[in-house]
Amino acid sequence: MDKSEVLFLISSSYIKNDNGVFESMETKKQIFCSADSASQSEFFNGGLNGLKPQKKFTLFKYDYNDEEVVEFKNKRYTVYRTYEKDDDIELYTELRKGNE
Repeated sequence: MDKSEVLFLISSSYIKNDNGVFESMETKKQIFCSADSASQSEFFNGGLNGLKPQKKFTLFKYDYNDEEVVEFKNKRYTVYRTYEKDDDIELYTELRKGNE
């Protein structure tokens, strides 16, 4: 499978600033993947559960560390389900609210 598309896995953590207030800090990790549109059945089944499936990203499972947000071509997507298959993992995503 061709994994030539660039995807950013985004993780968030909280750090305490000089004033003692916790601030959110994002870390982006660039990886390579294949990107496909959500299948018709995925779109239909997701819609029944209140989701709006958009993209399926396939990447090496060792690159993924349970990130809930990914960025692809300057759009952010929320991961709502994963599926492991051999050395790969499929991330099923919907367009992140606010980026529609």
